[in-house]
Amino acid sequence: MTSSGDGTAADVPYPLHSSAADPGVETVGYRGPTACAAAGITYRQLDYWARTALVEPSVRPSYGSGSQRLYSFRDVVVLKIVKRFLDTGVALQNIRAAVQHLRARGFQDLERMTLMSDGATVYECSSPDEVVGLLQGGQGVFGIAVGVVWRDVEAALSQLHGERIDTGETLIGNNPTDELARRRRDRAV
Repeated sequence: MTSSGDGTAADVPYPLHSSAADPGVETVGYRGPTACAAAGITYRQLDYWARTALVEPSVRPSYGSGSQRLYSFRDVVVLKIVKRFLDTGVALQNIRAAVQHLRARGFQDLERMTLMSDGATVYECSSPDEVVGLLQGGQGVFGIAVGVVWRDVEAALSQLHGERIDTGETLIGNNPTDELARRRRDRAV
């Protein structure tokens, strides 16, 4: 379901994010409150992480008072990963190093990766053998299967509103509990 700025709506499928085969072309962005809801973080955390360059919005950064940041799907996945690491007790400086590493490698194959940590260091594993090797070496205490986080964020964002990057058109999520969105859909039919 999409909705243009003039209040009209149409049942046109629109991809939430770029495909794994074409990771460089994002078509939809998400405003701060939507990114927070999908990642399970507060707006204060989001703002702090953006101001300190931990996770910056890759679609549209904030340009002073009144401007809205716009986050890509991958940004929201990284936000949720950061949140999971914080919840398990990894220090923010170690999380920052892991995010910088992911950013430097271009977030390629993100959904097929497992991030492991012993609480002090974050390790990237791209195969089951690497996970086993890390565990046998005693370094990994817990892991985050990024593919699971990817699907969680995908499911959450499918129910929330996005914004087309090229036109600014609002894309209405398919949340069955959103009464206002349901009324808009019914009226458009």
